[in-house]
Amino acid sequence: AVKSEENANRFYSEWAKKLSGKPIQQVFEELAAEELKHKEFILGVKQGKALTPSKEEITDLKISDYMIDIRTSLDMDYQEALVIAMHREKIAFRLYSNLSDMSTEENMKATFRMLAQEEAKHKLRLEMIYDDDILKEN
Repeated sequence: AVKSEENANRFYSEWAKKLSGKPIQQVFEELAAEELKHKEFILGVKQGKALTPSKEEITDLKISDYMIDIRTSLDMDYQEALVIAMHREKIAFRLYSNLSDMSTEENMKATFRMLAQEEAKHKLRLEMIYDDDILKEN
């Protein structure tokens, strides 16, 4: 889980730089920072801190469910960057959901549920941006 958050931070940080000046740059910078917070959550739990997931249900617009995978490239456009990010968040959500289901320790189960919620929020944010900026234009 720590490695996953480090990879997500690296992805968003690197692509924020590569997409400098494009509207998605700031979103990617914010997501990079949030992924580091997730890493700190995990490390905190390893040290005995307890985290509680929200009772709030996160809406899933399912926009990314209908999109093909895209490979990252230096010349990818705004739409492609959003699609890649949505897919990454969906994968992270599944990872934490599965880890929560497999955990026997209640503290870890709750932590993974909370992290799954966080990734679902990221995906929802990206899907809303996609809906506003891409779908409404077409």
